[in-house]
Amino acid sequence: MAMTEPQGRNQSVRQVVAASFIGTTIEWYDFFLYGTAAALVFNKLFFPEAEPSSGTLLALATYGVGFAARPFGGVIFGHFGDRIGRKAMLVLSLLIMGVATFLIGAMPTYAQIGIWAPVILVLLRIAQGIGVGGEWGGAVLMSVEHAPKGRRGFFGSWPQMGVPAGLFLSTVVFLIVQQTTSDAAFLSWGWRIPFLLSVVLIAIGLFVRLRLYESPVFQRVKETKTEAPMPILDVLRKYPREVLLAMGMRIAENGTFYILTVWVLVYGNEHLKLPKSTMLWGVVIAALIGLIAIPSYGALSDRVGRRPLYLGGALFSLVFAFPFFWLVNTKTSILIWLAIVLGVNIGHDLMYGPQAAFFSELFGTRVRYSGASLGYQLASVFAGGFAPLIAAALLKAWSWPAVAIYMAGMALITVVATLFTTETYQRDIDTDDAREQELIGEPVTRGARV
Repeated sequence: MAMTEPQGRNQSVRQVVAASFIGTTIEWYDFFLYGTAAALVFNKLFFPEAEPSSGTLLALATYGVGFAARPFGGVIFGHFGDRIGRKAMLVLSLLIMGVATFLIGAMPTYAQIGIWAPVILVLLRIAQGIGVGGEWGGAVLMSVEHAPKGRRGFFGSWPQMGVPAGLFLSTVVFLIVQQTTSDAAFLSWGWRIPFLLSVVLIAIGLFVRLRLYESPVFQRVKETKTEAPMPILDVLRKYPREVLLAMGMRIAENGTFYILTVWVLVYGNEHLKLPKSTMLWGVVIAALIGLIAIPSYGALSDRVGRRPLYLGGALFSLVFAFPFFWLVNTKTSILIWLAIVLGVNIGHDLMYGPQAAFFSELFGTRVRYSGASLGYQLASVFAGGFAPLIAAALLKAWSWPAVAIYMAGMALITVVATLFTTETYQRDIDTDDAREQELIGEPVTRGARV
């Protein structure tokens, strides 16, 4: 029997975070699948007339286009998520991502329709970017806003686990198809299978998400009819510092992650002349460890605070930039896997575990979807989206030390931003702060948080 509305509002937080985790895993499966294909096969399928290294650059550029589209998804979904609700946006983002991914698997290549193939590929990648751009804010807010105080870091980390889960799933499916088909068969039709399989995953994700009810924190706003008039403009007007700091804090977490999980595939295969599977297995191992590391760091942030962990991850990423290459350049599988694991599961995951709660706690309820999404997704353009492309260009021009300096530079930006950010883990996100009270025209309560 279906739940009634009052019953739905009191549904277990575990049900909510499980649904967010499953849906986010599926979204990131779709998004990461493209990255793996762009690094390993899209240069041959969609840019065959370009010189090999230039074809790789073009393929990685189409990968970056998805990140350029993510802020648009964040703005659009953030606006309606703060006006209409979190749940509806989660369902819509999943549909957009799923349809785009399926169509990539079904589309013709350059050999079949010429220049229109990369054009269509870019358009579908933009659709993917818009979908995932709207996904993150809704998924983490459903978890964080349902979570009891003192557990927001842990429960907020569950949607974050969708990243290693989606990365693991997409990489394993890609590996299985690659290793069970010949090179010719894989280039001809095998690469399509992981993309087409997404239609099954999307059906599962929709079934789970359609059973959710709205977050109780936002439901209170709806019932009092005090939604923000223009959430994106309002968050930029009332919380500009928080948006900028969230962007800065995201640079290293996002940029180095895509170097360690996407560009490293190109580096190992084309520069070090290693089998494709060597780097892919390193990514698989890191993704599996991330399923434990991320919630552990999220839970720890509920005890010691978000800021110390985040700062620790940024500092580790800063000092590990050169040692990462020293390990990878040995061409020894175990040392390569160790390098990827250290970079991802310590440097990245220390930041990513508490990030959902940290970013959510920076903003008031009426602009939280817009504020968290804007800070999170804008940084994706400057960091993660084009990091593999920038790294490939730096490698071609100046060799690997230039890439290490680039990684260290991103980490330094995040260290500075984190130092300027105040601790948030003890804030009450159910209570309007002074800026929200001003936003809805209420008298500012004495002692209200600014």
